[in-house]
Amino acid sequence: MNSEDKVLNLLEKMYVDFSKRFENIDNRFEGIDNRFENIDNRLENIDNRLENMDNRFDSMETRFENMETELAEIKVTVIKIENEHGQKLGALFDGYKLNSERLERIENQVAKHEEVILRRIR
Repeated sequence: MNSEDKVLNLLEKMYVDFSKRFENIDNRFEGIDNRFENIDNRLENIDNRLENMDNRFDSMETRFENMETELAEIKVTVIKIENEHGQKLGALFDGYKLNSERLERIENQVAKHEEVILRRIR
């Protein structure tokens, strides 16, 4: 074997050795690429979930705002009812008081008439 053959043989061995090493490196990079793709997919899923949560919170805020508006309207209605019923109860109490006074006058008149009738009967 001459020196050229030895050099070519050596170069061939080096090429085979380097190609095996590059295959290993390529396999490792493919594995890393796959891992990064998995990470990207997970992050996309997380982003989608967060977006869904944002949408839900927005709808909840809208519902709470609607509830606050309705509660304010209910408060106004209750105050109006209390005020109107208070006036009506006051009027009923005044009517009851007038009826009681009238009944007392009528009882006094009846008592006087009873005295007169009893005196005439005796």
